[in-house]
Amino acid sequence: MTEPLRLGIAGLGTVGVGVVRIVQNQADLLAARCGRPVVITAVSARSKAKNRDVDLSDYAWEDDPVALAKRADVDVFVELIGGDTGPAKDAVQAALKAGKDVVTANKALLAHHGQALAETAEAAGRVIRFEAAVAGGIPVVKALTEGLAANEITRIMGVMNGSCNYILTRMQSAGLSYEAVFDEANQLGYLEADPELDVGGIDAAHKLAILSSIAFGTQVDFDAVELEGIGAVTIEDIHQAADMGYRIKLLGVAQMTGRGLEQRMSPCLVPDTSPLGQLEGGTNMVVIEGDAVGQIVLRGAGAGEGPTASAVMGDVMDIARGLRLPTFGQPAASLRSARAARAAVSAPYYLRMQLLDKPGALAKVAQTLGEAGISIDRMRQYGHQDTSAPVLIVTHKTTRTALDEALDAMADTRVVVGTPVAIRIEEV
Repeated sequence: MTEPLRLGIAGLGTVGVGVVRIVQNQADLLAARCGRPVVITAVSARSKAKNRDVDLSDYAWEDDPVALAKRADVDVFVELIGGDTGPAKDAVQAALKAGKDVVTANKALLAHHGQALAETAEAAGRVIRFEAAVAGGIPVVKALTEGLAANEITRIMGVMNGSCNYILTRMQSAGLSYEAVFDEANQLGYLEADPELDVGGIDAAHKLAILSSIAFGTQVDFDAVELEGIGAVTIEDIHQAADMGYRIKLLGVAQMTGRGLEQRMSPCLVPDTSPLGQLEGGTNMVVIEGDAVGQIVLRGAGAGEGPTASAVMGDVMDIARGLRLPTFGQPAASLRSARAARAAVSAPYYLRMQLLDKPGALAKVAQTLGEAGISIDRMRQYGHQDTSAPVLIVTHKTTRTALDEALDAMADTRVVVGTPVAIRIEEV
């Protein structure tokens, strides 16, 4: 009989328990599809006494994940601890040095240390698989490294954080403020312990940096991602965008330009009839554009026990079958360091500002935009609020650099109250 593939699982939270359940409940299916049994030999977590509603009695227990990573009866170390430093990083490094393959769902670890870990793994003849780190159950990593490997990827974009998409769609459907829906999402357990990882766009930016590396053959560079969260989006923005046929999404976009690699994660307006515009709740969507394939759309659950555990097990099964690929789709030594480029591709922008209710105020704003080379496509003024009035402007295509110059200059007009909000309108 073919020898089983032996797993050591570090981290028994939602995803870890989901992996245990799949191995226990689908043993025959896994063996049939892998050509060998897949078994768990040892596990590790913070508390052995915690009730996880799953039987762990057949597995050896290690308090220290590093000790688990070094066990002789573990072939694949499954890291589900999380975090880019501390036990997760130490245990993954220990596993690679001990000759183990690694499967992880840790997007932060790869976004910050992916290049070094890939070099370590490949030098040792080991593999790191991480489908579960990006977009939950959507097989986007596999699509890029295998199914679309013959394509020159021209652009990747998508909604990669289900919590943010839940907040934005809930604001629209219920007419609630950002603060109210944020509190609701937090109470429902949809947000990380540090909510800024979600609403600040950091979690989604980790994922975008990883996909950029695979798509464009570059070293992972999270620090080069232009990052803006959803905290400044108001219910007025939601309503006014809908009034014009748009919806607001936290959208990640990566593309290689003549100036370098552009990576940005920020709120954008997208047409409400587009696949991204119709995306509801906690669902994720990734759009990939290649020179041969054109555009493909991948949609599915971006988190949760079942979808994420499914992605983990997909990686485990590939290793069991003998599929061995470089970490980011090509040898780590061949990944180049890309020059970071700020978004230079022109696009229309949505502007929301509060203007003093006095003659010539709007003319001064139009003049300031014109002096920066920005023309107005559409403009709407809403009900007065005491001594000021909210004004909505949609520009023709312009660059963010030109727009920022215009917004800076508006402070000198003395007719703008507060800080204007500017949101890019993305063509999808």
